[in-house]
Amino acid sequence: MSAWLFPGQGAQRKGMGGELFERFPRLTAQADAILGYSLRAQCLDGAEPGLSDTRYVQPALFVVNALSQLALAGDRARPRFLAGHSLGEYNALFAAGCFDFETGVRLVAKRGELMGQAAGGGMTAVLGVDPAKLERLLLEAGLDDLDLANRNSAEQVVLSGPLESLRQVRAVVSGSGGRCVPLRVSAPFHSRYMAAAAAEFGEFLRGIPLADPGVPVIANATGALYPPGGVTELLTRQIREPVRWWESMSLLIEHGVDDVLEVGPGRVLSDLWTAIRRQPSPRPTSSLSPSEEPRALDPVLATAPVRPGRRNALQPESLGSAAFRAEYGIRYAYLAGAMYRGIASVPLVVRMARAGLMGFFGAGGLSADEVDGAIQAIRAELGPDGRFGMNLLASPDNPAAERRSVDLYLRHDIRFVEAASYTAVTPDLVRFRFSGAHRDFQGAPRATRHVLAKVSRPEVAAAFMSPPPDAMLRRLVADGLLSAAEADAARQLPVAGDLCVEADSGGHTDAGNPYALMPGMLRLREDMAAAHGYREPLRLGAAGGIGSAQAAAAAFVLGADFVLTGSVNQCSPEAGTSDAVKDMLADLDVQDTAYAPAGDMFELGARVQVVRKGTLFAARANKLYQLYRQVESLDQLDAATRETLEQRFFRQSLEQVWEQARDRLRGQRGEELARAEREPRAKMALVFRSYFARSTMLAMAGVAGEKVNYQVHCGPAQGAFNRVVAGSELEPWSSRHVDAIAELIMTGAAAHLDGLLRPSAQRAGE
Repeated sequence: MSAWLFPGQGAQRKGMGGELFERFPRLTAQADAILGYSLRAQCLDGAEPGLSDTRYVQPALFVVNALSQLALAGDRARPRFLAGHSLGEYNALFAAGCFDFETGVRLVAKRGELMGQAAGGGMTAVLGVDPAKLERLLLEAGLDDLDLANRNSAEQVVLSGPLESLRQVRAVVSGSGGRCVPLRVSAPFHSRYMAAAAAEFGEFLRGIPLADPGVPVIANATGALYPPGGVTELLTRQIREPVRWWESMSLLIEHGVDDVLEVGPGRVLSDLWTAIRRQPSPRPTSSLSPSEEPRALDPVLATAPVRPGRRNALQPESLGSAAFRAEYGIRYAYLAGAMYRGIASVPLVVRMARAGLMGFFGAGGLSADEVDGAIQAIRAELGPDGRFGMNLLASPDNPAAERRSVDLYLRHDIRFVEAASYTAVTPDLVRFRFSGAHRDFQGAPRATRHVLAKVSRPEVAAAFMSPPPDAMLRRLVADGLLSAAEADAARQLPVAGDLCVEADSGGHTDAGNPYALMPGMLRLREDMAAAHGYREPLRLGAAGGIGSAQAAAAAFVLGADFVLTGSVNQCSPEAGTSDAVKDMLADLDVQDTAYAPAGDMFELGARVQVVRKGTLFAARANKLYQLYRQVESLDQLDAATRETLEQRFFRQSLEQVWEQARDRLRGQRGEELARAEREPRAKMALVFRSYFARSTMLAMAGVAGEKVNYQVHCGPAQGAFNRVVAGSELEPWSSRHVDAIAELIMTGAAAHLDGLLRPSAQRAGE
């Protein structure tokens, strides 16, 4: 596993860049035009403005680093992670696609200008003294006007502050067995004394669009991955806060990075990497806020034998795909899936986001106005950059509903959707996925929106793993729904970059076996990636049956990049259903579910898994489907059957049910209504489907006396979870907050796997 590292100021030297300026003449000319002088002459010949003044060193080093990276891009596999020291962080962000080359030059030129204006202090490197000990020494000596500017390694720290204090610190360091090396800089960079420059730079950044990294990048200011929407803030903070290089590199080491490449002049970072491998940093201290704590950077499951000297047990942050966590901006490779009619509610997705996780709002079955209101409510709680997703439910009998949903999501600039119940790729799904798609500065296709497709059949998965059909793209362009540039990028990207392999689950299900499905889908992924030559890996998650730590652990062992839960989140305070339903769910065991026809796909015979214990819904729904298969119209029902349906199922006459269904369909679904009025069997199906809508509303409202008719989608995962939490503080559902459920499952999965792997590692070492 590899990372690319970009050096910062101090690595510059006369002659840097060599043949790069000739290899990239267009970019070199672009930089010269922005800066107003010849970079080639500056770097190769030492011509004015030279390589000593901060204002001119920073742009020169950025350009040389950037051209070095571009020269490598065609010859080397893309790294899993990127990091840069101080100025080098801009190169890491450029390589991750956060901004283009021209923007990068303008950014570092402004940064150099503002930092070059600072004066009245300096910097000194301290060698041979532990950073924690150095902080204590500074306090004891009363030198509290000095800041630790660079935490480079266990034995190398850089101090910033007033020159007199830097002079005094030499005696303190010498008395502790260390030594000081003054640095040739004009100001106390990365310290409190740069606050004014940082504030002005922050204002400058606010007018510049900066994308989230496409490859995980570690931020100097936190030693953690860049969070969603965090580029502007962290680049502003970087000027006045320490460079946490020791913590950053230690994080890579702890999670399996064993190969780094220094991209740019010199070997300073390579030498630091060697030193940090010998003595990694301890865990971050409480001086960082929880949102800034370094996050695990790579799945260790495949290489999880515990290495000698490893300081910690397997962490939940380490499970699954690091790229997935970075792309979705979440702590764990864990998602809370959508549950229809807002059961996956606004409070649910808000709570998940605030916990550093993600949930999908359950938009299925709601009106466009209700979904619009939900999006506005979520954004009001989380702000414009809050991470959440929306459900996009297939509507084969009502494509206009899907079109309205996509229109709404694009209008609100939704970036993540969970695509459920699709049996084929549709034009509107493709329109959502590739709206805003483009090619980056290297010509690679990029999509700004993510489709997570829930699949249980290989042929459906293959369609999502493929680029959209060319004929479909041409039609979307002709209709003005995609631009030619968006369609061009789409031709080299999959319809869904993330797929969730759905085994036996609550709600719509093919009752698949995860132990057969996942290996087959993994092989399909390899074949499809090879066939289409994708630059980025397709990611596969697991859903269905995830109700315990052991189930999640099994999913990761099978090769899942992430897990998605459903049923267990329905029994939480945040779920948008009734307390009566939650009481039922908290009392289930693993055998207390059954299969019933799906109301929205009644005529096709699709099935959902529902609660069986305490309700007759499954039996009654199956009876309706049996009648639909046996008779041709409502008129053919015998008197006893009709009476049972009217008194026990619908609580009203079938004629009244038909009148209500007809009223609902008038206007928006005229074709379906016309078919029902024309075809007696279609009319019967429409009447029978009303029972499914009624049973759902009864359950969500918790209507007393109607429990036997409650339709509650649920899989056996709920029963498994109930057994896990029996006797604990999470036994009452009022304590089962969605983030607590996630913590229990993921921390338990990590502990379970660690317990399995440690004995194996010990046996291997015997």
